[in-house]
Amino acid sequence: MANKINFTLLLLCAVSQLFAGAALAQERRTKIKVPPAVQKTVNEQSQGATIRGLSKELEKGRTQYELELTVNGHARDMIIDPTGAILEVEEEITLDSLSPAVRAEVEKNIGGAKLLRLESVTKGGALTGYEATVSRAGKKSGLEMGADGKPIPKEKMTK
Repeated sequence: MANKINFTLLLLCAVSQLFAGAALAQERRTKIKVPPAVQKTVNEQSQGATIRGLSKELEKGRTQYELELTVNGHARDMIIDPTGAILEVEEEITLDSLSPAVRAEVEKNIGGAKLLRLESVTKGGALTGYEATVSRAGKKSGLEMGADGKPIPKEKMTK
């Protein structure tokens, strides 16, 4: 009888540890600690939107936060510095939303590829260009273009 009680207690302890570990792992995946200024920006920018993710990143030795949102059915991602300033915004757009001249350049750059995704890129509050994800012969690739829709040379993309 004592062995049966000890076994039951041991089993209960093991199961509770398993559930506690799973809950802790879930919490680590979904919550990160951010500075108050970043939290304020997240709160402001996510009003009326769905937060898909928030992550902390180290870019060129500097800490920054990436906020991923869904706004009115399209993606809007932003990079926020520790002071809460928005450094960059990438927003999903359609070809139809571009001016005719920019649209013509983007379509020329895409060529015969299938356009999977098009995003505007804004830095410091100013439109700096576009990023396109395309598919050619079943292979995905990316294109970076300036605000005029013209391709950005590869050597400038890494700077």
